[in-house]
Amino acid sequence: MSNSLRIAFFGIGNMGGPMARNLIKAGHQVSVFDLSDSLVAQLVEAGARAGGSAEGTVESADVVISMLPSAAAVANLYQGANDLLSVIDAKALIIDCSTIDAATTRQMAAAAAERGRTLIDAPVSGGVGGAEAGTLTFICGGPAAAVEQARPILAAMGRNIFHAGDHGAGQIAKICNNMLLAIHMLGTCEALQLGVDNGLDPAVLSDIMLASSGRNWSLEVYNPWPGVMETAPASRNYQGGFAVDLMLKDLGLALENVLAVRGNAPLGTLAKNLYGLHAARGNGRLDFSSIQQILGRDPQ
Repeated sequence: MSNSLRIAFFGIGNMGGPMARNLIKAGHQVSVFDLSDSLVAQLVEAGARAGGSAEGTVESADVVISMLPSAAAVANLYQGANDLLSVIDAKALIIDCSTIDAATTRQMAAAAAERGRTLIDAPVSGGVGGAEAGTLTFICGGPAAAVEQARPILAAMGRNIFHAGDHGAGQIAKICNNMLLAIHMLGTCEALQLGVDNGLDPAVLSDIMLASSGRNWSLEVYNPWPGVMETAPASRNYQGGFAVDLMLKDLGLALENVLAVRGNAPLGTLAKNLYGLHAARGNGRLDFSSIQQILGRDPQ
């Protein structure tokens, strides 16, 4: 592939939008498609081309990237009425960056192969901040040669690129990571709440735990207590970032897989229950660190 590629990008929301922008900055010719006309207009202003339709977006594309919210959306895009897998050029590489179940990924990869196309899964970690800064981690599943082909494209949007294994392995690794993320976010929130309930300054307590054995990503770059970390969603009323609804979706995927392999995940199950309760109280669109709110001290 040449340095400048024709890239079709589907799904340009909180994550996909910044990812597409970074591809444009890297000098690629990016065509975009989204159900939101306003999001498409914003990307056109940044130098993208509006695809107009799914078929129009993939026309002459060297690479097709999707960043969609659900397995149903991904399957409908590639295998819906228009059978986009058959429309995409046979030489194009298809990269699905959505976080979905591994079974759907494997089925789509097989369907693509039947049509002479190559599809890999490459879900991401790093949140909106990582998408904007171009520092995402890509967790890839698929043939090694295809992952290597994708590497320079992914490098325009991220800092770390891992090959987890065959088709679906990227999805499995991603849900393992996000289950752990939910668990240590809850632990961080619980510890901070206990400290504050005893009169400690949450910023001071955070510094103490960061220098001690309780150190973790939630404390270091995503502190859930309002005002402790200026750049964290907690300091802007939990707006932006990674929504509770999306975390709940990922926890659901993880626990479905736990059942499929007859495993055990008691902490993951508890995390899903707590995030489910938080979402049911109308907080689904808030950042997932807003789970801090559910741990407030009961009134006397």
